[in-house]
Amino acid sequence: MKALLVIDMQTGLFAGAARYDADGVVRRINDLARAVRGKGGAVVFVQHNGDKDSDLAPQSPGWQILPALDRRPTDPVVQKTACDSFYRSELERILRERKIAKLLVTGCATEFCVDTTIRSAASKDYDVIVVADGHTTADRPHLSAEKIIEHHNRVWANLILPEHPVGVVAAETLLTTL
Repeated sequence: MKALLVIDMQTGLFAGAARYDADGVVRRINDLARAVRGKGGAVVFVQHNGDKDSDLAPQSPGWQILPALDRRPTDPVVQKTACDSFYRSELERILRERKIAKLLVTGCATEFCVDTTIRSAASKDYDVIVVADGHTTADRPHLSAEKIIEHHNRVWANLILPEHPVGVVAAETLLTTL
């Protein structure tokens, strides 16, 4: 069984610095969500709970999942407090209960929560496919968002994981193979 993970696609993360190809990422996540649901898979939203004074403080406007995303009442929402979506959260329990073995990973921010979750999922023996054009970040002082995304896609595709190598695949290709 497959699940599409949608990590930290929250209003507060898109209110400040521009996120690379944000509209395209949202569109591709929605396309994948429809396809995964259509094949009986799950769409799991991961929502970061920030400190009470942050843009991601629980219940604040910035904490809300982007309204442009196709979120259904039956989609689980996992609350987290660390970059790793598995760390002290309900994510692994939800995936195990649903017998999910393959994860399609999308979200924000590439070099923080997306990266940490991918590595954690791989270490837990999930089959991980990163949606190459389904994650985003902002420009940083030392590197553009586009280069951060390019760099991480290459790193993930070359992680040494003999039994469950991480795949990095464009959304369009995934849509034809789901």
